[in-house]
Amino acid sequence: MRKHISLIAICFLLFTFYSLLFFTGCKKKETKTVKEKTINVQVRSAEKKSVRPFIETVGTLNPYEEVIVSTEVDGILKEVNVDEGSAVSKDTILAVVNDTDYALEVQRAESALKQAEATLANTRLEYQRKENIYKEQLITQQQFDDVTTRLSLSEADVEKAKASLALAQQRLSKTKIYSSLPGFVKERRVSSGDYVRNGSGLFVIIQNNPLKLNFNVSEKNAGKLTKGQDVVFRVDAYHNKEFAGQVNIVYPSLEEKTRTLQVEAIVKNSSGMLKPGLFAHVKLYTGAEKDTILVPVVSILYEREITKVFTVEQDIAKEKVITTGQKYGEMIEIIDGLKENEQVVVAGQQNLLNGVKVNRVGSQ
Repeated sequence: MRKHISLIAICFLLFTFYSLLFFTGCKKKETKTVKEKTINVQVRSAEKKSVRPFIETVGTLNPYEEVIVSTEVDGILKEVNVDEGSAVSKDTILAVVNDTDYALEVQRAESALKQAEATLANTRLEYQRKENIYKEQLITQQQFDDVTTRLSLSEADVEKAKASLALAQQRLSKTKIYSSLPGFVKERRVSSGDYVRNGSGLFVIIQNNPLKLNFNVSEKNAGKLTKGQDVVFRVDAYHNKEFAGQVNIVYPSLEEKTRTLQVEAIVKNSSGMLKPGLFAHVKLYTGAEKDTILVPVVSILYEREITKVFTVEQDIAKEKVITTGQKYGEMIEIIDGLKENEQVVVAGQQNLLNGVKVNRVGSQ
């Protein structure tokens, strides 16, 4: 019996010893586990800069004017003086219709006018002669009324002949087809020798100085638009050069399918570098310059409806809820929640929690 009790006591002592060893080992492991972890991050100072608010969009350059030049008379084209791409000024002669028939019509009208004027001159002399003898009652009232009527008819014939001559001269002048605006020939639809009819479209002329820049702005920005606002843009053909213009038209209604508002700006093009049809990357300035806090876009974190960043204070990460404004390239405006020169985490923030210790491995 005593042997059994001693055996049990020894087993109990051994169990107690190993249990102490086990728990001591666990505590050591726990101590290692709860050791504070440091996360590497990159930071950048929040900057205060003077910026001008703008809207970014894309657009297309179009001719200031585009007209179809037509003929106003029938006939065979005797001359075609321009080709596609030809530069023209206002009143440049583009083509000439054979004018033989129209010149003869002018001559006939001139002859008819001369005849009518001669008849009128004779009738006036007769009227003056009969007027005098009518006063002396040497002719009857009917005879005097007859010469008076013929005088009126002769005067009307002269006016009619003048109108016919003017019409014939006008038709003759329209055998020469002029450009109605300065620019370039976009399209030539006829050749010398073609027969054309009144109203036939012969040429398409475009005016490329100035140009129109047409673009669309989203519905949420529609309230920021006014006539006269400054526009700058770049085109792929001259990606290192910036061009400028001014808003000329803000269209009165939105496009239902795209929910956008169309805008038109006028762009000077005296150098002729810009071409209608070019695609443009547009910035529309919507206000004057203002001072604002800017941080890199990559520093922003979104958590449902919350927008936040992490800052670093004494090597500790601090979570800050912010209100953002407009983007300016790779930077974004901070309306509320940050101050100038605060150290904002721009790399490694996805691994952070509020109060975590950080190690700055570099800055931008």
